[in-house]
Amino acid sequence: MIFYFSGTGNTRWAAQQLAEATGERLLFIPEQMKGNCHYELEENERLGFCFPTHGWMPPKIVLNFISRLEINARGHFCYAITTCGDDIGCCMKEFQKKLHSRGLHADSVFSLIMPESYVCLPGFKTDSEEIVKQKKAKANKDLKVFIGLIKERCIGKEIVFKGIFPYTKTYVLGTLFNHWLITDKPFKVDAELCIHCNKCAYACPVGNISIEGKLALPHWHHDGSCTNCLACYHVCPKHAINYWDTNKKGQYFFA
Repeated sequence: MIFYFSGTGNTRWAAQQLAEATGERLLFIPEQMKGNCHYELEENERLGFCFPTHGWMPPKIVLNFISRLEINARGHFCYAITTCGDDIGCCMKEFQKKLHSRGLHADSVFSLIMPESYVCLPGFKTDSEEIVKQKKAKANKDLKVFIGLIKERCIGKEIVFKGIFPYTKTYVLGTLFNHWLITDKPFKVDAELCIHCNKCAYACPVGNISIEGKLALPHWHHDGSCTNCLACYHVCPKHAINYWDTNKKGQYFFA
């Protein structure tokens, strides 16, 4: 059983590769949050979690899901993969802490560097086409290694890139980031560019965008559900959606 969350598609790709290689069930966390989050693992089934790193931490929706998770994972091999544009800081440490609160433990953890999608703050932008190509090629090779270890149920593997100053990034910068910047309030739409294609609403993994009427502009619900994954921004074919001043930055969606 593989639980995953994805916004711009990097983690979805990795989770799908895992599911195909292991033959195990693939479950999308936002959809699962609509139910009671109670599950039964088969005798030899593995338990996997795949999610992006947001601000050097696991996304809040992933942590909330684990808080509700009830599963018979006693003696079952458990693992986690996080995708990221670069380093992950202490993201996996925080993930393990949340698992431990539910009586679970990831036997092995991995980080997978993928093309960058975060563009909201100064200095952050998408990768060039050449870097995207290079990152995808390396990620494909790295993921095959991870899948091999997962299929063999290798315990104690920690193949992650924490980067420099991981504590500061997660517990100082990450705390500030996740407290103040995980919000949909700065999104805005250029009415002259919007073609009313509804792609932003379809792409939002948590259903946080509504478009009421054929020629209406998209609007965000401002109900706390936004994960700041930026799928709406990146999928817009006319670059009509911006988050603060991102109109001169690139777009990326896994393809």
